[in-house]
Amino acid sequence: MQLKEEILINLIRDDQHLTIRTYHGEYRNLMLLLFDQIYYDDFGECKGMGRCGTCIVQITSSTAPLPPRDRNENTTLTKLDLADPSLRLSCQLLIDRSLHNSTITLLS
Repeated sequence: MQLKEEILINLIRDDQHLTIRTYHGEYRNLMLLLFDQIYYDDFGECKGMGRCGTCIVQITSSTAPLPPRDRNENTTLTKLDLADPSLRLSCQLLIDRSLHNSTITLLS
């Protein structure tokens, strides 16, 4: 029996610091993890389609390169005039090793 490798994500919101523990494949994306573990009102309105911009996070630090903005993410963030590459839609970030030990600030 092989144990799943733990992924730790440090989350900051309104001066609260939390560490969330998860595993690859436990959640489809970061938005669903945050929605399930820490419920926030009006978070993820489009349910992961990358269109509403209500799940914006800032990747404050990461130990591995994150995948580039893809699909609807770049279009949505451009419409919101958010060019900073550290700003991402959590619904477009898959839960994998690239998020391990990252620090993420919830902006939405």
